[in-house]
Amino acid sequence: MGNNTGTETGTGTGTGTGTKTGTGHNWCASFENWTLDPSGDWYCRWLILMALPVLYNWIILICRACFSEVQVAHAGLWRWLDGISDTLYLLDIGIRLHTAFLNEGLLVRARGRIWRRYLRSSLLPWDLASLLPTHLLHPSPLARANRCLRAPRLWEAAERWETRSGHPNAFRMAKLLLCLLAAIHWHSCLYFALSAHLGLGTDPWVCPNASRPLRRYLHSFYISTLVLATVGDTPVPGRQEEFLFLTFGFLLAVLGFATLAGSVSSVLSDLLAADAIFYPDPAPPRRYLRAQGAGTALARKVARWHQHLRAERKLPAELRVLSFLPRGLMAEVVAEVHLPALARVGIFQGWQEGVLRQLVLKLRPQVFMPGEFVCRRGDVGREMFFIRQGKLAVVAEDGITQLAVLGQGGYFGEISLISIKGNTSGNRRTANILSIGYSDLYCLSKEDLTEVLAEFPSARTMLEARGRQLLLAMGKLDLQAEAREVAAQEEAERWLQELEMALEGLQTRVARLVAQLEASALRMALRVQHLEGRIRCRQPGQGRGPGGAAGPGWRQGPGGGQGAGGSPTRAQGPPTTQGPTQAQGPPGAQGPPTTQDLGVPVGEGQAPGSEGHHGNN
Repeated sequence: MGNNTGTETGTGTGTGTGTKTGTGHNWCASFENWTLDPSGDWYCRWLILMALPVLYNWIILICRACFSEVQVAHAGLWRWLDGISDTLYLLDIGIRLHTAFLNEGLLVRARGRIWRRYLRSSLLPWDLASLLPTHLLHPSPLARANRCLRAPRLWEAAERWETRSGHPNAFRMAKLLLCLLAAIHWHSCLYFALSAHLGLGTDPWVCPNASRPLRRYLHSFYISTLVLATVGDTPVPGRQEEFLFLTFGFLLAVLGFATLAGSVSSVLSDLLAADAIFYPDPAPPRRYLRAQGAGTALARKVARWHQHLRAERKLPAELRVLSFLPRGLMAEVVAEVHLPALARVGIFQGWQEGVLRQLVLKLRPQVFMPGEFVCRRGDVGREMFFIRQGKLAVVAEDGITQLAVLGQGGYFGEISLISIKGNTSGNRRTANILSIGYSDLYCLSKEDLTEVLAEFPSARTMLEARGRQLLLAMGKLDLQAEAREVAAQEEAERWLQELEMALEGLQTRVARLVAQLEASALRMALRVQHLEGRIRCRQPGQGRGPGGAAGPGWRQGPGGGQGAGGSPTRAQGPPTTQGPTQAQGPPGAQGPPTTQDLGVPVGEGQAPGSEGHHGNN
C-alpha cells in the first residue's frame, strides 16, 4: 500500500498511477490519439467510401418510395443496405472527431481541440439530423429522407477527386452528367407517382399500365428526358395536375439547361485556355505568312511543327505552365522530370546536385525539324545545347557530308560560352549542326550559365578544364597566347592589389585629416563661446538701476548697515548725477571699457564725483 508510484506492466504488478504497457491498452491509446490528415490519402479514400451511401440514399430512396413493387419485392435487400448506410454515417461522425485541421498553417492533432471545433461547428446538427431513426415512425422509404442531409459530404468528395484527378476537365463533365441524370431520375419517379395517383393508362399523358416495373421506369425516364432536355414532343396533358406538373418541369428544364450550358461552356473555355498554355497557337504564324505572301511550303512546314508538338505531347513553354508554383516546388517538379536526362550529359557528370538543380530551372526546351540547322560554323555563340531526344549530325561546309552523329545525352556549343584563355575561335561556332529528324534539345543561354557558375566556382573550374581539353584535341588552343593572357592577368591582379593598398593609405590619411578638422572646429567653437561670454560681461548698464541708483542686488540699509535681506551693504558716497560713462562714437565703435562696463558700481574703487558732474536733485 505504501508504494503507489511504480509502473504497471503487462502482468499486473506495480501501481495504478504509472504508465501501462499492456498490448490492449497500447492499442486503445494509439486509437484515441490517432488522427487523419485532411489532405492525406486515407482521408480521401474515406470520402470516396462515404460518397456511396449518400448516392444510395439520393438515388434509391425516391425510387423505392414511388415504385412500391420494387420496395416490396426486395425488402430484405433494402434493410441490409439501409443498415450499412446508417453504419457508415455513424462511423463518419467518429472520423470527423479524429480529423485534424489547420490553424495558422499548422496541423492541429490535439484530440480535445478537434472535438471542440467539431461540436461547435454547424456540421454537427446536420450530421445528427441525418441519423435520426425517423424510419421507426413510418415504414415508408420517405421516412428516411433525412439521410439525404449528408449531401455536403458528397460535394466535398467531388472537390477532392477533382483536385487529385489527372484529368480535371473530364471529371467536371462527368459530374455535370451525373447531376443531369439524377435530376431526370427524380423527375421520372415523381412523374410515375403522379401517374399512379391519377391512374396508370387512363389517358395518353400518364404512364401506361405495364406489367414490369422496369418498363414503367424506362417510360417515365424517357418522358422526363424529353421535358428536361426541352426537346418537346411530349403527350398533351388533359388534367389540371398534368398541366401544372408539365409546366413545372419545363421551368426547371429552362433553369437547368441554362446552368448546364454555362457549366459546359466554362469547361470548354478551361480546356482551350489550358491547351493555349501548353501548346502555341498555330493561327498567328499562318496569318502572318498569308499576309506577307509567303509560299505555301513554308506554311506547311510550320503546320507540321505544331502537329508534331501536339502528337508527341511536347511542351515548349513548360516553365510558363509551372510559373504559378512556388520556386522551391517548381524546382522540385522540373528536377523530377528533367534531372535524370541532364545527369546523363557527359559534361555534367560528377557535378553537385545543387548545380544541376539550378541549371534545370534555366533550361528551355526547343524542338527542331528534320533538315533544320541548329547552328552554323562562324555564328556568334550565345547558347549551348543538350540533346534530350533525337539525332543530330556534324556536317561539312557542303551541308551534306556527315562528320559525326550526336545522340541522346550529347551536348555542343559550350566552347563559345566559356571564356578560355588561348581560344583561337573566340565565341564563334566551330561546326555545323544539322537535325536529322525531329530533335528535342535543351537550350542554355550564356547569361544563365554565367549566373549559375558564379554561385559554384568549382563547377566553373571543371567546365573550363573540360573545354580546354576539347580545344587541345581540336587544335584550337594557342598555348603561347594562353601563357600571355595568364601573365597579363597576373600583372593586372598585381596592379589591382597595389591600387587597393594605395587606396587604403589614402583612406587612412583622409580619415586623419577629417579628425583633425573636426578637432579644430571644436576648439574654434569653444573659443568663440568664451569670447561671447566676455562681451556679454562688458555690456553697459549691468549692476545699476535707472538714474544711477544702485541695482536690485545692492540694497542699502539705514545708516550704511545691514539691508533688508540681512546682507551687508557697501559704503555709499554722496549722491551724484551719473553721466555717460564713455564717449559714443560712430555705430559699431566703442571706447575703452570703464569700471561700469566691467560691472563695478560707483563708489567702489573710485571717489565720488570723479565721473560726470553733480546733479541738483
